[in-house]
Amino acid sequence: MRLVYFAWVRERIGTGEEQVAPPADVATVAQLIDWLAANSAGHAAAFAERDRLRAAVDGVFVGLDASVVGVDEVAIFPPVTGG
Repeated sequence: MRLVYFAWVRERIGTGEEQVAPPADVATVAQLIDWLAANSAGHAAAFAERDRLRAAVDGVFVGLDASVVGVDEVAIFPPVTGG
């Protein structure tokens, strides 16, 4: 699974993307975030304020309860505002 990070999420993790193979019990975006945060201080810092995170699975905006089973890409980013 390819993970893509944007804005301050990318800055805190220290990379814009990575390939991961989460365990079989990681079935949702929220569980993926929990698993990543438990394995890296950078991920833990980036995901500390979960209510400030948004996600897209295979290019479609989703809630954190969305499934990641069998997906190719998950993007995690802060809310975006325009002007």
